[in-house]
Amino acid sequence: MEFAFHTYNTLAEEGAAMALRRLLGKPASPPVILCIGSDLAIGDSLGPIVGTLLVQGEGGTRSFVYGTLRHPVTAKEIKYIGEFLRRTHPDSPIIAIDAAVGESSELGLIKITDSPLRPGSGANKRLGKVGDVSVLGIIGEKAGFSYSMLNLTRLGGVFRMAQTVSRAIKIYLGEQETDKNSQFA
Repeated sequence: MEFAFHTYNTLAEEGAAMALRRLLGKPASPPVILCIGSDLAIGDSLGPIVGTLLVQGEGGTRSFVYGTLRHPVTAKEIKYIGEFLRRTHPDSPIIAIDAAVGESSELGLIKITDSPLRPGSGANKRLGKVGDVSVLGIIGEKAGFSYSMLNLTRLGGVFRMAQTVSRAIKIYLGEQETDKNSQFA
């Protein structure tokens, strides 16, 4: 099952929170939020920005968050972190968040699926899967993959998407009320 919301849709936060509720229900244990990416390239920084907003945002979060700007979790670490999370948080569902590339018509979409995430697949990397639910932010167009594209992505767009994702997670967790009047600067 897949849900998609455009980051400029004023109901994206509430819609994404409802999608998480539909896919995960109300977990018995706080979910683990795995934010994958790197602060070395703007186009790959969605995950660490989401993690930072969740940890440092108003009141923080009761969930376990791995991957922030200060301590990123990159795609290279997936083979290790999957086993670590299963051992450390055996009863917690894992929400995996990462930036992705897609078709030009998908730019700005936040996709939430009920399947594991495969980091690095946009760069044709063959890495392991992680997560019970995937949250992908389409930040660039799928083409002959170029690392320069990651640095040509606008930080404002990535940050706006990160705000939407982090607020949706907080709404899902009951840590933030929905705000119909919230607009981005």
